[in-house]
Amino acid sequence: MAQDEKFLFTSESVTEGHPDKIADAISDAVLDTVMTHDPMGRVGCETFVTTGLIVIGGEITIKKEHRGALDYDTIARKVVNEIGYNRGKYGFDAETCGVASTVKGQSPDIAMGVDTGGAGDQGMMFGYAVNETPELMPMPIQLAHQLTLKLSQVRKAKEVDFLRPDGKSQVSVEYVDGRPRRVDCVVISTQHSDKVSQNTLREAIIEKVIKPVVPANMFDKATKIHVNPTGRFVTGGPMGDAGLTGRKIIVDTYGGYGRHGGGAFSGKDPSKVDRSACYMARYIAKNIVAAGLAHKVEIQLAYAIGVAEPVSVMADTFGTGTIPNALITDLVRGFFKLTPKGIIETLDLRRPIYAPTAAYGHFGRTGPGFTWERTDKADAIRKEAASRGAVAVSR
Repeated sequence: MAQDEKFLFTSESVTEGHPDKIADAISDAVLDTVMTHDPMGRVGCETFVTTGLIVIGGEITIKKEHRGALDYDTIARKVVNEIGYNRGKYGFDAETCGVASTVKGQSPDIAMGVDTGGAGDQGMMFGYAVNETPELMPMPIQLAHQLTLKLSQVRKAKEVDFLRPDGKSQVSVEYVDGRPRRVDCVVISTQHSDKVSQNTLREAIIEKVIKPVVPANMFDKATKIHVNPTGRFVTGGPMGDAGLTGRKIIVDTYGGYGRHGGGAFSGKDPSKVDRSACYMARYIAKNIVAAGLAHKVEIQLAYAIGVAEPVSVMADTFGTGTIPNALITDLVRGFFKLTPKGIIETLDLRRPIYAPTAAYGHFGRTGPGFTWERTDKADAIRKEAASRGAVAVSR
């Protein structure tokens, strides 16, 4: 990259009240219910939401004695109520919406490969880390998530009385010589009551959401702020648009900053590598960057259905590494268990930990469930790399 080269990169996030995220939350609530009662259960749960209706489908296998725990009606209504759609005037109501379910067991053809320890599907999975934020996440998506989370917190704390659950954020960051220099543009679109004026809404969002989140030193006189740029966002949630599980895969990962294998996460148990292997790839990438072996790294893992070991492993530091990519790949194979069984055991994934992942991103998070965010292998990797001639990069 040429010295002082400038470019803008933009990422978006959505709140838990976005229709796609309602669907993700219901699917992960079903998964958590299964994990609570039968940690070895198999779940591939899809949810569809639209005006006045929730439909739950997919393939779920749980021990016979625990099937009664899967009360889909109760699970779905609880999720919607907690999100905040609990009054008819909001366009969607947890008490009065319809809930339908059409669920069957996992295909025996798939189970045959998974039961022996193989991957639950073929595909390629990516993980990414970069040392431009404390969370080792790209700055545009990290700020976008923090904005939507803050928007939800302000609503739930009733700091103002006109916000509704649906909303989006978008952040454009200017990079100079590959590093974040300033925030060029912030966009917030939030569902609201029909009684609030645009000026009142804009002032509240700037003071209560944007300023507390975006660092002051990233603003300048040229930074643009757009709040509800259409001028009105009263109809939202499932009444404004249908929602589907797995339709926000870029929001869920790195905001487009890095490649994506195409597999969604929510509603899938950890035998499905399009979820668990992405978590492992993030864990690997974060430890490589935390070890000081690169400013940024992308990890690719690829699997064949029914086969335990990955068919390929790749590390790419985009020229920022202190040792060759091939040597980092060799360290990855040496330090990390990459079979589905090894991933599940390393990250302790057979637990009801998935509901919090359904909104505000799966990465760059804290909490006991986010085991893939640990950097517990960084020191050992650093020492091994040093024995092979590596020098840690400076942040």
